[in-house]
Parts: sequence; structure tokens; C-alpha cells
Amino acid sequence: MKPRNSLLKQGNKSSLIATVVNAIIAAVKGSAYFFTGNVAMFAETMHSLGDAANQFFVYIGSALSKKLPTDRFPNGFGRLVNLVLLGAVIIVGIMSYETIKEGYYHILHPTESKGIVVNILVLGVAVLLEAYVLFKAMKEVLHESNVKAKKLAIIPTSFRHLKRAKPATKLVFMEDFVATLGGIIAIIGILLAYFAEIHAAEGVASILIGGMMFFVVGRVFLDNAKGILGEADDDLEEIIAKFILMQPEIKDIQTLYAVKEGEDFHIEMKLEIDPNLTVGQAGKIKDRIEAKIHGMKGVTDVIIEFDEDDGIPTWIRT
Repeated sequence: MKPRNSLLKQGNKSSLIATVVNAIIAAVKGSAYFFTGNVAMFAETMHSLGDAANQFFVYIGSALSKKLPTDRFPNGFGRLVNLVLLGAVIIVGIMSYETIKEGYYHILHPTESKGIVVNILVLGVAVLLEAYVLFKAMKEVLHESNVKAKKLAIIPTSFRHLKRAKPATKLVFMEDFVATLGGIIAIIGILLAYFAEIHAAEGVASILIGGMMFFVVGRVFLDNAKGILGEADDDLEEIIAKFILMQPEIKDIQTLYAVKEGEDFHIEMKLEIDPNLTVGQAGKIKDRIEAKIHGMKGVTDVIIEFDEDDGIPTWIRT
């Protein structure tokens, strides 16, 4: 088993950065809300608090999922990160409910808040910090997806390849995207309340922010429920199949599964080969295929079985 400090070093870096940044932002926003009583600032404080706590658990979960298999848990701890994330979304769900409830109350009983300069300044800085963390998460998405992009091209490219990122990185990405957008909505609500005297706008902003938080809760819950069950990755299966069918000794693929377990992939396949091959030759083919697949990003386990070629095509070539 790896030492505890070694495991923590392997935790998701994006979630650790997001934890620190959101904790600082939450403290600043909370101070601003205490002095101004602005309901939109309350919503943003709850949002940042939820994100900080959530992403801290994500960091711990992603680190613990790197523990080596034991006699008691021979399949390893890869799916532990999915369990932690399912628990973490409960925190965001509670924060979302409180945010929407406070916004609804403010719409029914609108009050004039003070300190527009403080509120706008705090939210402006918070949006910049959240945008910085979001951009870091975008780069992490590209790194984990093995895709390259430069400058502003990073933004659209990261959205296209988000599904290929690790669960923890996807959570950080979605939460900080919502946080950045939520900060902008809060600023608009405050400006409308102050200059147009539409005081209910702050309550509407709070409900919108809470609604976006609920969207993240639902999306993360579904993604990690799939992870716990073990979801097949069609794209990776096609990449592996293409490589296997390029091997002259392989006649067909009976079965091929690329199952995502936490942040890692478990690969299992049954291949048809020429029945005239010797056991030694088949062993060399197996070693060659295993070495190639183990070199693919995120693959930790490869199981290969051989069967005689029956002359009937099974795998649909695309």
C-alpha cells in the first residue's frame, strides 16, 4: 500500500487549486454579504462555500482511488472517486436549496441592499479568479483527453472533449463554469436593483444561480452513477479494435470491452487467431498487444483471451 502522503500527491490538481481559490472567495463574499445584506451576494457565498467543500472531497477521493489493491479489495479502489463525488454533490444540493429559498423570499419581500461598490468589486474579482480556475480546468481536460490546443482555441476544444476527462476534472470544470456565469448574473442583478430600482432582480439572480447549481448536481450524480456501475467507452473500444485488426495474426474480435472504473480503464477482449499458431507464438502476440494497450492513457488492466478462428466475422469494422 502506498504511503498516505504519496497518495495525496496523486490527487487531482485542478480540484486542489479550486478548493483553495473557492475558500478564499467564499470568505471575501461572506464578509461583503455581512456588511451589505445583498441576497445575490448571499447566493454567491453559498455557491463558493459549496464548491470549496465539494472540491476538497473530490481531491481526497481522487487521491484515495490510487490505492493499490489489497487482499480484501483485490479489484482496487478505482471507483472510490465516484462514490466520493456522489456524496459530495449532496453538499451542493443543500447549498442550492438554500440559495433558491433565499431568492424566492427576497422576490416576495424585496429589500434595498447597500454597498454596491463593495459588491461589484468583490464579485468582479471573484469572476476573474473563477475564470482563471476554469481555464486551468480546461487545460487539464485537454491534457487528460490527449488533445492539444493553444490560446483561445483551448476554450471550445475543452467543451468538445469534456466527456473524455476524469470525473474529478469534469466536476471542477462544470462547477467553475457555473460559478463564473453565476458571478456575472449576480452582478447584473445588483446593477438592475440599484440603477433600475428593480429590487426583486437580486432574488431572481439568486434563484438562477441556485438552479444552475442543481444542474451540476444532477449531471455529476448521473455521470458518477455510471462510473460506479462501470460504463463502456465506445471511442476507446474503436481505437483498440483498430489497432488489433492491424495485427496480421488476428482474424477477428469476438468481444471487446473498455470499461471505465473511476479514473481508470479496464480492458477485456476475446480474439480469434489462426489455429496453426503455436502456444509460444500466441504468447508473443499477447505480450505485444498488452504492451501497446497498457501504453494508452488511463489503462491499468488488460485481459486477453484467444480462440480459434471460426471463419465467421463477428466484429463490425468501422
